[in-house]
Amino acid sequence: MARGERRRKMRQVLFNKINIDELVIGDHIYTWRKGYLYAHHGIYAADGKVIHFTPAAGREVGTRTIFGRVIFSSSPASRRSEPECPRCGDSRGNEGVISSCLECFLCGGNLYRFRYGASPGLFLAQVRGTCTFAPSDPHEDVLHRAETLLNIGFGNYNLFKNNCEDFAIYCKTGYLYFRKGGMGRSGQVVSLAAAASMLASTPVRLMPTPTGLAAVGWGIYCVNRFFWDIGVRRDVMKVPAERLVPRNRLITA
Repeated sequence: MARGERRRKMRQVLFNKINIDELVIGDHIYTWRKGYLYAHHGIYAADGKVIHFTPAAGREVGTRTIFGRVIFSSSPASRRSEPECPRCGDSRGNEGVISSCLECFLCGGNLYRFRYGASPGLFLAQVRGTCTFAPSDPHEDVLHRAETLLNIGFGNYNLFKNNCEDFAIYCKTGYLYFRKGGMGRSGQVVSLAAAASMLASTPVRLMPTPTGLAAVGWGIYCVNRFFWDIGVRRDVMKVPAERLVPRNRLITA
C-alpha cells in the first residue's frame, strides 16, 4: 500500500472523513482549520445548510491568546475580502448561532463527522477529541435544538467554556454543563487540558528515560481525557433548548 493511501486511511480512522453524499440531517460535522490546528463544528440541517456558533469580532473571550486568534481568523466575520456568497448572502459580519451553506462552513476544508457512542479503543485512537462516549439523541431532536438556538442564541462565545464544539455537542446530546468555573464540553479543549496536565504531572517530570516518560505521559493523558469526556462526567444535565435564555442560562421559573 502506498504511503499516501496509508495516510488517507489513517485520517479516516482518526478523524472520520466523509463525503458530502454521506451526510444526514442532524449530523455533527466539523472541518479542520489552520493545518489541523483547530476544527470548526456545526450541525448539518436541511437544504445543504449548517447551523453553527461563531465568535464576534473583538468581543469573544480568548481572542487575545494565540488559540483565540486562530479561532477568530477562521470565523466568517474575519473574511471581509471574500466575495459575497450567492447562497448565504453577506453573512461575514454575523455572530453567535448562524446558518450558512455547507461550502461557506467548510471554507475550502475537508468534511468530517463527529462520532458519538464511541468504543474505548476508538476514543483512545482519536486523540484530538473528535469523538465521545456519549450517545447521540435522534436526529429530529438534534435539529430541533439547533433551530431553536438559531433563534434564541447560545450565550457569549468563550473559547474554553462555550465554543462551536460545545454548541454542537449540546445539540446532539442536550447536555448542559452546570458547574461554575472549569471547562465546557469541548473535546478539543479537554485534549489541550489533558496534555497540560500530563506535562505538569510529577511522575512524568521524574521519569529518567524517554520511553518511560512517553508511557507514563500517555497514560496520564488518556486518563484525563476519559474522565473529562461528556459521556462519563457527572457535572452535566439534560436541558431543553426552550429553557435557555440568550446568555446560555436556565430559565428557572
